[in-house]
Amino acid sequence: MDQRDEQEFAEYFAARRDAVRRTAYLMCGDWHRADDLAQTAFVALHRKWNKIRDREALDAYVRRTVVRAVIDESRRPWRRERFTDQLPDTPTATAEVGDAVATRHVLLDGLRKVPPRQRAVLVLRFLEGLDVAAAAKVLRCTEGTVKSQTARGLEALRTELGDVLDDLRPAT
Repeated sequence: MDQRDEQEFAEYFAARRDAVRRTAYLMCGDWHRADDLAQTAFVALHRKWNKIRDREALDAYVRRTVVRAVIDESRRPWRRERFTDQLPDTPTATAEVGDAVATRHVLLDGLRKVPPRQRAVLVLRFLEGLDVAAAAKVLRCTEGTVKSQTARGLEALRTELGDVLDDLRPAT
């Protein structure tokens, strides 16, 4: 890579680092893993930088790389959850915690329990603001798959959250 390309990559990295890290966190629920996933995405982008002709599609490429890395990472045996008889102590919410912060924590905890593919669809659709077609393009699947994964993901999230967040219940 020549000096100009290195400079362009450095500028893109500086501009998008936090957004990519945030997206990775929303998908995996752990800031340390999010850092690793963002790094994986940027390393992959750096390797392909000379081959990318459409610089307008960089965000889509990085987003797709993060989604794939999250799904691949969840399939690795050492990342699978292990069940134990004794649960660790969980922090209790205090009255000082605002409703918005409490709601966010509850939502993120519930999101972590949704299967990875459905979680990816929910993050892309509702937290990244992508429409069905754009999410399908990122995930390299059909729009119908995005719609069904969205429906299943929302149902799984509703099941996990119970009645904690009433605004996630479907209008009847």
